[in-house]
Amino acid sequence: MNLNSRTLAILISLAVAAMLTAFLAFVEYLSAEGVVVALVGFCISAFFLFYLSYEALVFREIKNLYTSLEKLRKQDFKKVETRSTFTADPLKKIKDEIYQLAEGKQQEIDELKQLQAMRREFLADVSHELKTPIFAAQGFIHTLMDGAVDDPKVRDKFLQKAAKSLDGLDTLVQDLISISQFEKGVVKMQKKNFDAVELVQEVFEQLEQKAASRNITLHLEADPGEKIMLYADRNRICQVFVNLVDNAIKYGRQDGNIWISFTENRKRYTITVKDDGTGIAEEHINRIFERFYRIDKSRARDTTSTGLGLAICKHIVEAHRSFIAVKSEIEKGTTLRFKLLKAKT
Repeated sequence: MNLNSRTLAILISLAVAAMLTAFLAFVEYLSAEGVVVALVGFCISAFFLFYLSYEALVFREIKNLYTSLEKLRKQDFKKVETRSTFTADPLKKIKDEIYQLAEGKQQEIDELKQLQAMRREFLADVSHELKTPIFAAQGFIHTLMDGAVDDPKVRDKFLQKAAKSLDGLDTLVQDLISISQFEKGVVKMQKKNFDAVELVQEVFEQLEQKAASRNITLHLEADPGEKIMLYADRNRICQVFVNLVDNAIKYGRQDGNIWISFTENRKRYTITVKDDGTGIAEEHINRIFERFYRIDKSRARDTTSTGLGLAICKHIVEAHRSFIAVKSEIEKGTTLRFKLLKAKT
C-alpha cells in the first residue's frame, strides 16, 4: 500500500503519542489528573512528532527530487524513479512533471538532430547529383574549345554528349522543383475521369524499347476492351506509372516480368505494380522513397536516373489521399500497391 508523507507522519505521530499517553496514565495510576495530563501530553506529543516526522519525510523527498534532477541533467531517463513507496504528493507531481518535460524536450532535440543530419545528407546528395552532369558537359565543351571543334565527327559527338548531360541536369532540377512544390503543398491535382487501361498501355508503349533491351515482358491484367475508370490527375498518375515501371525495369532481373493489375473495391481501385526481380532487403524497404536513396550503391552513378522517382511517386499518391504499400522478398520480387478513387458519375 502506498502512503504519502503526510499520512505516514500522522500515523507515526499517533502511534508514538499513544505510547507516551499510556505511559503517563500508568505513572499516574489512571487518576483524574493523570488522564488530563495524559491527554495534554498526547496532543502536544502528537503535534510535535507529526511536525518532526513530516519534516523529515519532506526533506527526504526533496533529496530524491534533487537526485532525479541530477539524473535528468545527465540524460539518464531510464534510471529516474517516477514512483516511490512513500511520497509527498505535491513533490511527486513536481518530479513527474519535470521528468516528462525533460523527456519531451530531449525527444525534440533528437528529432532536430535527425532533421539536421538529413539536411546535411540531402545537400551532399544534391551537390553530387548536380556536379556529375555539370562536369560532364563542362569537359565536353572545353575539349571542343581546345581544338576538337574543327573535327566534324568529334564535334557532333561531343555536342550530343554535352546536350545529354544538360538534359539530365534539367530533369534533375525539374524533379527537385516538383518535390519542393509537393512538400509546400502548392501543387494542385487536376482531377478528372479517365481510363486507366488506356493510360497503362501508353506507359508500356513508352517503355517498351527499354524493357526489350533487358528482355522484360510487360503485362496488363485486364480483359480485352475493358475500361477501368478512375478519378485522379491523369498526368500525375501517368508519372507514377512511368517511374514505377521504369524502376522495375532497371532493377529487375534479366528476362523478367512486370505486371500491373486493378482490384475493384466499393469506392476505390487497388492498383498493383509487381515484378519478379531480385527483391528488396527488409532494411531498405522503409527508405526506398527517400530522395536520392539507392539500394545498390554500385549504381549510384547511374546517369539515367535522378534518384527522385520514387520520392515523387510517394508525394503524388499522398496528394490523392492515399499511400504506397511495399512488399518484397529477396529473389522473389517486389509488389507496390496504392488506391485511387473510382470515376465520378
